[in-house]
Amino acid sequence: MQEYLGLRGQSLSNAIGIVTGLIFFTYGYDQGLMGGFITIPGFFRQFPVLDMTVDPTDLQPVRLIGFTVAAWNLGCLFSAMIAVFIGDKMGRRNMVLFGLTFLLVGEVIQCSSFAWGQFVAGRFIAGIGNGFNCATMPAWQAECTKAHRRGTLLMISAGATTAAGLTVAYWVDFAFAWLDPSSAAWRVPIALQIGLIFIAAAVVAFMPESPRWLILQGREGQALKILGALNDTEQDTHEIHQEFLQIKDAVIEMAGAKFSNSFRMGDYRDFHRVVLAVMLQFFQQIGGINFMTQYYAAMFKNQYLWDPWKSRLLASGTGTAFFLASFVAVYCIDRVCGRRPLLLLGTSGMLFAMIILTIMLRINSRASLDAGTAFVFIFCCCWAIGWQGMSWLYQVEIVPLRIRGPANALSTGANWLGNFIVVLVGPIAFTTSTWKSYLIFVATNAVILPTIYFLYPETSMRCLEEVDYIFFTAHSSPRPWFDVKKAAADLPLWYGGDDEAPYEYEASDWHQRHVCFSDKVIDSEGDTTTLRPASSGAAEKFRSNSGTSSEEEKKSRNDSESTVPVPFVPDLSADDNGRPHSRSAGRGV
Repeated sequence: MQEYLGLRGQSLSNAIGIVTGLIFFTYGYDQGLMGGFITIPGFFRQFPVLDMTVDPTDLQPVRLIGFTVAAWNLGCLFSAMIAVFIGDKMGRRNMVLFGLTFLLVGEVIQCSSFAWGQFVAGRFIAGIGNGFNCATMPAWQAECTKAHRRGTLLMISAGATTAAGLTVAYWVDFAFAWLDPSSAAWRVPIALQIGLIFIAAAVVAFMPESPRWLILQGREGQALKILGALNDTEQDTHEIHQEFLQIKDAVIEMAGAKFSNSFRMGDYRDFHRVVLAVMLQFFQQIGGINFMTQYYAAMFKNQYLWDPWKSRLLASGTGTAFFLASFVAVYCIDRVCGRRPLLLLGTSGMLFAMIILTIMLRINSRASLDAGTAFVFIFCCCWAIGWQGMSWLYQVEIVPLRIRGPANALSTGANWLGNFIVVLVGPIAFTTSTWKSYLIFVATNAVILPTIYFLYPETSMRCLEEVDYIFFTAHSSPRPWFDVKKAAADLPLWYGGDDEAPYEYEASDWHQRHVCFSDKVIDSEGDTTTLRPASSGAAEKFRSNSGTSSEEEKKSRNDSESTVPVPFVPDLSADDNGRPHSRSAGRGV
């Protein structure tokens, strides 16, 4: 069989995007199934400990329903934490295959369950697999995608496809509920995704590893080969050389870093960037979306007083609107407005919708409940526009290469923690506090909105290495937590939206900084990377261009005790063509 299934260039990047989308489809599908199951009488007959209709005053079944649904999220949280320690050792592709194995085992256990404990165990194991996948797939796709296409592709593969999976799950629940009292009403919907898992695993096995991860591991020969395949050109071309240097410079910046660097600031503000990623993933969940999406049918039945069949139909319709709204972000993310405006727009709409929902449920008339039903649609559409795939995209754009694996695992873990909390308490909130529970999400969205505005820089059209430079620049400012937004706005793009390189990256001051001021630079011997001191000739060349004295260089080199170079701000003046010297010619993935 041909390598990478015979795919090259954009077709190869698209294939990685498709398999990412397929895996996130199963993520959304898993999230949507349980909301329909808890309105099917046959499901309660199989697991009577969950039957809350026997005694409406008994909260124990309600608590167990919350735990049953949340067991999946708990598994996701557990594996996201494990991924912190094994992600960068296993690599992106192997980690995904590892996750798919757990996911397959978990789904088989669930659809063959005859006891509640067995069913919960299956959900936990499936959650472990999903957690590994979600901690890895966005980084893998981002590292194999050009900057000018990364936002759109990730919003489709990690955003729209998740919404599609959720929507399909609710329509499948609606269709198979007619088979009740047969257990096929809930077993078949679970089993349907097993085929998708096999397809995803088969495709992943033939896809290339991330070239960034390979360079990080010192396997430069393989990385060059894959860069050639992703660019549909030979690996020894000038274009590939420029891109390779750009990625390699990022590796030099982070050489010798450890997981503990995630909690240290440094010149590149690693801890700052990890905090932004973790907060964004946590915000995605505590805004209230899983309070609704995982319990659509039960919410419409118990809070908005629709009958069971209309509740399932409304759940399916809401999921469909949710899916369609996600394409607003797909279209706008790279073409129109970037990351920040979508986040701010979506959060503003969610805050407004939550306020109206609280008021309508407090009034509690038939007319107000009908209006509240409409605002459930509005809330979910606003979330799809601003948040559906955004946190998965942003987390891989904001953190540096060397700690990208563990940092993304930490931020993904924050997502699952927020998800677990909301899903666990959801059923109790439905039955005890009604409208008051919505006040919590009014408050959380009111906090999220200004946090996004003041703290989060725009990353649209930036290559992943360019973000390193933005935070490096902000580090010397008086208020780096707030000033990084301005640093991103002030820095010219290193290349245009058409991904055309302005000029030679190898000749740029940013690259020369790595050549001359790193205690160590990376040298390739075959397919193994070793570290050696920068050449004196390169340093002399840089001094002649920048005016840096040998005494200054000596002091800088003596002060440095790690492989991270001393701070140096590249020349931001313009060249003869009016271009800032700090721009890169790289076509960074």
